[in-house]
Amino acid sequence: MSQNWNGQWRQRVLPTLADETWDLIVIGGGISGAGILREAARRGWRCLLLEQRDFAWGTSSRSSKMVHGGLRYIAKGQWRLARDSVHERQRLMEQAPGLVDPLSFLMPHYRGSFPGPRLFGGLLTVYDALAGRRNHRFYGAEQMRYLAPGIKEQGLLGGSAFLDAVTDDARLVMRVLAEARAEGAYAFNGMRVQSLLREGDRVCGVQVEDREGGELLRLRCGVLAVATGAWAERFSPAADGKHLRPLRGSHLLLPGWRLPVAHAFSFMHAQDGRPVFVFPWEGATVVGTTDLDHHEELDRSASISSEELDYLLAACAQQFPQAQVVAADVLSTWSGVRPVVGSGDTQGKPSNEKREHVLWREPGCVTLAGGKLTTFRPQAIEVLKACAEMLGRSVTDDGAAVFAAVPLSPVPGLSAGQLRRLAGRHGRDLPQLAQQVAELGSDSIGATDTLWAELAFAAEAEMILHLDDLLLRRTRLGLLLANGAAQYLPAIRRLCQPRLGWDDNRWEHEEQRYLTLWQRHHSLPPGSR
Repeated sequence: MSQNWNGQWRQRVLPTLADETWDLIVIGGGISGAGILREAARRGWRCLLLEQRDFAWGTSSRSSKMVHGGLRYIAKGQWRLARDSVHERQRLMEQAPGLVDPLSFLMPHYRGSFPGPRLFGGLLTVYDALAGRRNHRFYGAEQMRYLAPGIKEQGLLGGSAFLDAVTDDARLVMRVLAEARAEGAYAFNGMRVQSLLREGDRVCGVQVEDREGGELLRLRCGVLAVATGAWAERFSPAADGKHLRPLRGSHLLLPGWRLPVAHAFSFMHAQDGRPVFVFPWEGATVVGTTDLDHHEELDRSASISSEELDYLLAACAQQFPQAQVVAADVLSTWSGVRPVVGSGDTQGKPSNEKREHVLWREPGCVTLAGGKLTTFRPQAIEVLKACAEMLGRSVTDDGAAVFAAVPLSPVPGLSAGQLRRLAGRHGRDLPQLAQQVAELGSDSIGATDTLWAELAFAAEAEMILHLDDLLLRRTRLGLLLANGAAQYLPAIRRLCQPRLGWDDNRWEHEEQRYLTLWQRHHSLPPGSR
C-alpha cells in the first residue's frame, strides 16, 4: 500500500469508504490515533483513521521531542505513569533505533538551589529502579566544566547525569501509521468529521467532509474511537466533571553552532522554578518549554508569544550566560497544545496539573482524553479494550512489538549512521527510499541530515496535501533551515512539483500559503527581531 499512498490513491479510494461498515473508525491522526489504529489493525480489525488536517498536525509534531519516563511523575506520586513511561521508553529505543534514540541529560546543581544533589540522586535511584537498570551518576564541578563548557559556573556544585530518549515526533506518527497500513488499515488526512451518526442512543458512524474536494460521506462503524487531543470535547461531553485544560508549550530552535550542546540540560527556571530544557536535536539546539493556559481557537495553529520568547531567552541567559543568545539567533519556533485533563482548579499553576489520561465512554464511542507520546501503546490498548467490549470482543496486551524489524542491507552511498537514521524514520518503506537514493544520490539538504531522496520519497508516497505537510512534518526542513527553507524552495520545486502532480498555479499558491503560515506560526512574534 505504501507505494500507492498518494493523492491519486486517495481520490480513487475515498468514494469507496461508505460501501462497508467498519469495525472501528478512529478520529485523530496524532500519535494516540495512530497507536489505536496500529493495535486494531494487527488484530485483524477492519479499521479506518480520519484526520481533519494532516497527520501529526497538532501536538504530535509540536512536542518537546522527548520520549521520557517523566521524573516529574515520580515527584508528584504518579507511580503507574512513571513506571509505564520508563518501560515504553525502553521498548521504543529497542524497536525503533534511528527514530527513538538515547539522550544523555545533565542536571546542574548550585549552592542553595533546589533540588540538591542528594535529593535529586534519590529521585534518580527510584527512576532507575522502575526502569530495571542504573542509568545515573554524579559529576563534580570540574567534570561538569569539561562536559558543559560555557555553563554558569558561579556556585556550581556538580551535576547529575541520567538517560532518557529523543525522537522526531512527526516521523514517529508516520511510522506507526505505516505499520497499521501494512496490516490492512486505512488512514486519510484532510477529512473533517462534522458530526456523529446515531441509532437511538448509540453512536454508529460519522458524517465527514473531504476538505480537499468538498464531498460529504456518511461512514458506518461498529465502534468509534475519538483521539483528537485538545479537541476531544468537540465530540464527547466530559465525564465526571474532568474537563480538558489546553496548555501551550512553546520552543525555540537555534543553530547548533550558536549554542552547541552535547547533552540535554535540565534546570529550574529562575523566574518560576519550572523545569526547562536545552538539548541537541537534528543538528540544532532546542530550548523549551513553556506551560501556559491556551485560550485561543484550537483550529488555529498555536504560536509563541512575546512573553514566552523572553522567558526562553532568559533560560538561555541563566544557564549559558557566555553565549549571549538573542532573538535574532532563533532559526524557528513551534508551539503545541497539550490535552491535559484538568483537576478543576483553573486558578492553579498549569505545571501542577497531572498528566494522566482518562477514557470517556458512551454507547458505541470511546474518547481518549489526555495522554502522552511516550505511553501511546498502552493507552491505545486501553482504548481498544473498551472498544472491544462494545463489539462483544476481548483484547489483551500481548506485548507485541509496535514496529516490524527492518533488515539493514547496505545502500550504496549511505554511511552506517545514515542508513540507521533512514531505517528508523521509514521502517518498512526503506527499500522504496533506497530506490530514491539510487536515483538521486545521498546528498543532504543544506546543513541538515535530511536527504533530497527523502524529500522526493515523501512527495511521491506520503500523502502530501499541502506544502507545509512536506516541509514541516514529513521532513523538518521548515524548522531547521533559515526562513523556513525559503532559499531552497526553487530546488524543492524542481524536485517535488512533478512528483506531486501540481501545476504551476497550484505550486505558487502552495508556496505563498506555506510562507505565510511559517511567518505567522514558526517565526518570532511581531517586533521581536
